Amino acid sequence: MPQPDDDRRRIIDHATRALSSARMAWRQAQPSRQQPAIFPSRATLIRAVELLSHALFPGRIGGFSGDPTGEDRFVAERLEVAFTLLDEAIRAEFAYWQDVSAIDFAPGRPAEILRLFAGTLSRVRALIDTDVAAIFRGDPAARSVDEILICYPGAVAILHHRLAHELDALGVPIVARIVSEIANERTGIDIHPGATIGPGFFIDHGTGVVIGETAVIGARVRLYQHVTLGARTPHRSQPRSATGPFAERIARHPIVGDDVVIYAGATILGRVTIGDRAVIGGNVWLLQDVAANSVIMQPEAVSVG
Repeated sequence: MPQPDDDRRRIIDHATRALSSARMAWRQAQPSRQQPAIFPSRATLIRAVELLSHALFPGRIGGFSGDPTGEDRFVAERLEVAFTLLDEAIRAEFAYWQDVSAIDFAPGRPAEILRLFAGTLSRVRALIDTDVAAIFRGDPAARSVDEILICYPGAVAILHHRLAHELDALGVPIVARIVSEIANERTGIDIHPGATIGPGFFIDHGTGVVIGETAVIGARVRLYQHVTLGARTPHRSQPRSATGPFAERIARHPIVGDDVVIYAGATILGRVTIGDRAVIGGNVWLLQDVAANSVIMQPEAVSVG
């Protein structure tokens, strides 16, 4: 009678051979690829974002308590480790693009990106402060701005986005996308790092919110759960061919003006413009421009009982 260990070994051998065949088929379909690609580590970036959050908010997120001199030292120590981890991830991304797209990068480019990224952190902190203040003004349930920063999924998602957006703009889209997906896993809020979002952004509740890559959102905008700022399905006569960090991107997501409110479940698709101070009601399906100061609503439910 076969032993259980023998059965398990045969199962594993069969699965191993099948996976080998699948890998070879994929690689043969991409003849320019010489070897399995290096890729930025998700675990590395989770830790890097955690340390960057400590540096941005040393007391509330980092847990620091002490005098200002000690606080600066605390921030510097977090940034030192975070930048080391980011440098590792950026170099891995460059190695990936060199493998799949034959793009050559200057050896000093990762250090330059880190220097430029470091220069954005004070602006990122100031923007997140406006986001937290907007949530506090707009949510009667909030007891303090500190509670918002620590607990609210919308604040977590926008903190990750503010960092990811800067990295995306500096030319490391995979690193940026991983940072954004870390927030998506934690909050259920999916913001592409390419999206441009103004100050005072408020996502209330947040689960199921989707904001596409080329969306442009103005100042003091409020979104509720399950809002989609998406793209319409493109009609392609030819399959996609361009790849790489600099591949062309088509503006295909909405432009949302200042002081707009979009209620739960609304879906806005395509390069439509929502004018300043417009209100979009819950569950609205929208494919066309909306003038400033407009209110777009579904018909109210009718009782038939």
